[in-house]
Amino acid sequence: MTLVGRQSEIRRVLDVIEADRGRSRMLLLLGEAGAGKTSLVAAAADHARGSGWAVLACQGSEAESQQSFASLHQLLLPVLPEAGTLAEHLRGALESAVGITPAGGQPDPTLLRLAVLTLLTGVSLRRPVLLAVDDVQHCDRDSLDVLGFVARRISAEDVSVLLAARGQTPPEGVAGNLPTLLLGPLTEQAAAELVDAQPHPPTGRARIDVLQQSGGNPLAIIELCRATRTGGPGGMPGGGLPQTERIQQMYAARLRSLPEITQRLILYAAASEYEDLATIMAATGASPDLAVWAPAEDAGLVTVVDGRVAFWHPLARAGSYHGAPAYLRQQAHRDLAAVLTADPARRDWHLAAACVGHDESVAAALEDTAELAERRGGFFAAARALERSAQCSPAPADRARRYAKALRAANNAGDPSWVRELYGKVIALTRDPDVLGVAACGAGLALSLLGRQREAFQVLMSALEPDQPRDGMTVLALASNIHAVAFQSGLPEIRRPIAALLEGIDADGRDTPYPELRTAETSNGVRAATLAGADPRTAPELLRRILRRPDPPEAEDDVAKMTRLHTFGAVASYADESDLCVEFFRQAYAMLAAYGSMGSAGPSLATMASALIDTGRWTEADEHLEMTATLTAVQKLRHLEIDVEALRITLQALRGQPAVMPADPAWMAVGLEENRATHSRLLRAAGTAAAAAGDFDGAFRHLRLLFDEDGAPLHYFLSHRAITDLAAAAQRTGRQEEAAHIVVAVRAALGPRPTTRMTLLLHHAAALTCDPKDAEHHYRLATVNPAGEQWPLARAQARLHYGQWLRRKRRPLDARPLLATALESFTRLGAIGLAEEARAELRASGVATAPAPADPLAGLTTQQRQIVRLAAQGLRNREIAEQLMLSPRTVGSHLYNVYPKLGVSSRNQLRALLGDL
Repeated sequence: MTLVGRQSEIRRVLDVIEADRGRSRMLLLLGEAGAGKTSLVAAAADHARGSGWAVLACQGSEAESQQSFASLHQLLLPVLPEAGTLAEHLRGALESAVGITPAGGQPDPTLLRLAVLTLLTGVSLRRPVLLAVDDVQHCDRDSLDVLGFVARRISAEDVSVLLAARGQTPPEGVAGNLPTLLLGPLTEQAAAELVDAQPHPPTGRARIDVLQQSGGNPLAIIELCRATRTGGPGGMPGGGLPQTERIQQMYAARLRSLPEITQRLILYAAASEYEDLATIMAATGASPDLAVWAPAEDAGLVTVVDGRVAFWHPLARAGSYHGAPAYLRQQAHRDLAAVLTADPARRDWHLAAACVGHDESVAAALEDTAELAERRGGFFAAARALERSAQCSPAPADRARRYAKALRAANNAGDPSWVRELYGKVIALTRDPDVLGVAACGAGLALSLLGRQREAFQVLMSALEPDQPRDGMTVLALASNIHAVAFQSGLPEIRRPIAALLEGIDADGRDTPYPELRTAETSNGVRAATLAGADPRTAPELLRRILRRPDPPEAEDDVAKMTRLHTFGAVASYADESDLCVEFFRQAYAMLAAYGSMGSAGPSLATMASALIDTGRWTEADEHLEMTATLTAVQKLRHLEIDVEALRITLQALRGQPAVMPADPAWMAVGLEENRATHSRLLRAAGTAAAAAGDFDGAFRHLRLLFDEDGAPLHYFLSHRAITDLAAAAQRTGRQEEAAHIVVAVRAALGPRPTTRMTLLLHHAAALTCDPKDAEHHYRLATVNPAGEQWPLARAQARLHYGQWLRRKRRPLDARPLLATALESFTRLGAIGLAEEARAELRASGVATAPAPADPLAGLTTQQRQIVRLAAQGLRNREIAEQLMLSPRTVGSHLYNVYPKLGVSSRNQLRALLGDL
């Protein structure tokens, strides 16, 4: 079964319908219209048919809800020919109820129920049976009574019952104690996947509008995607989506049945989007009596609560708005604007929605509204307002300038497709170098996030040659974005012009279109991050200068503060001050999240994940990678999606969990030659996974590709940080001489004063690959500096390797404290494989308190050992089954059989047992 975003629900359904006899095999699916109940029921039915089951299905119909036994007839129709096997009195009751024989009165309820029960029991003796009933809320009550009786008595037979109903509570006629599964909205990531699965999916702003307006409802996503594809007339207020006739028809009948005043209220509510109940009623001129809303509430269109009006379904608002003629929609916006005198921002939106053609007063008002929204971090709202402002602008120059500002806000919102659309509009309207510079900044970064680094560089340089923008802060922003492209690409020719650009910048930013760069603190931070990215060797000194500066003023603008924290985090990353990097990025991300826009964090998200892993914050790294995965799906940031997968695999391998690299085609989803940062993360993930699996030849092969034959790095920054991993793989495979050559090249590339972290990594790598007589000198230097505790995994690995070296030099007493400390660190981190290696070395060094226990898993099959280890990590049967491509029932059977062999009776005991191995 393949339903986007419903994998856990599918597993729950299969667990219920495939449960053993004697266990509950009933499930009621609940959810709003369009949540996917019918699709889930259909998928379960298809799965059952494919497994040889008899599937008896029916769908409730509102037209037949008053006809006795209509649903029962539909449900039993395929097996009614078998009614002849029933006893005569039971057959007569059944045939009379479903109309096969003339009714001589109402059939005896008890006989009818027993007849259905007997019939289904007989069918189930030959093959399992699934009863699938959709739209239960429209089934006739007599059929539901019979079905309830049968369901309560058939648990001992091979019959499963799957019901689906609209709403969040069981409908009338269905027992309230049934096991239920509520289908909520899709996650952001799943919603984005469903959008992209549609024929000709929307892109740019239309794609984001679909995701926002659908509220995660699958039917709304499908219908709104169809609306953008067919280009129906008009759009929603605030710049929403066009309407299709299909959406309008879904609600037309309910709207026509409402009183005229209620229809008017519904239209104004649909047009208002953010307005409260009092504003809507004031705009319509309705009396304050809330009874006027009752017909709409009874029709299931809206609910009125806490002074707000909320539409029950995402499509209800679209249908209600477009169900009215254009002149009434325009009047609604004018009336709403007239009463919003205390809220200029919302008033301007409604005036813009009512505007036909160009109107400079409306355009200027919306531009002011956008600036206010942007200062508060509302990048998406600002971009929408500026785009509409540009559309209303009579003069081409103003239109171009406002489109450029909209592009910049859309870039901050993190939507590269929308940015590219806006960039095309700007370059078609103007040749002004300052406007083109602002537009190129956003377009270049958008192309970079889409994995097109060379094209991004060309766009950014086109705004600097032959004539630079007059505004120095625009040049600084262009240089900063060139630095972002340079890091992701890893190409030296892109880094080359950065230093010269920074030298020629005029520091006066008072009239810049970048208000966050008007303060020295922020512009200096951007300059420092750009310089550090161009040459990481300068980063430690740049960071020291940043930390010596006084605190910024308390009245610092929020966007300026986010920008400053972001740049400080980048400088700390280049300076290998991982704890500071994490702290700066945490603060910046917290502010972005509060504004609901993580888009502008895109270029730094993989860096933050790496810092969290390096500093031992693995649980936080999991959460961060999950958030990043959602963002990459929503914004279609392909190279970042691959980065997330590589970092997840790295983390899994470090934990000793099975880690499988993506297939080769996934590596080619972006051009790795111009996305060397992504390529480096993939190679390191592959090397880490191979080493964790004991394949050190494979680990060396992958990690060796991080450097060329002469030792030059694939990526100027990331490759160097993997030098110890390469040296460890070389030592395991007898390739120390080859790796030693690369260690020398890395040391030379970093200059005379490498960072503390790189100094420690180079000593560790040298100890693994140098002349044996020099090894202890390097091991000591790799383990004695207390600053190394900032990177607990690297420090523990250095202690482990030093302890192994000492033990092999027959110095077990010296090895023991190093190995014991390494074991403690690995255990605290959750690095199971490395902890087992340290424990084995500690036992080999003669520590009496850690005797080698017999391996209780030795008597298990390979598959059983895999299942046991995954169960000990906390995975549920369904999750284990998914990873190993088994059924949950098979997993449960294996665990049932191995528990007695291991002397445990629960997962907690299993976890404790394996933790001691």
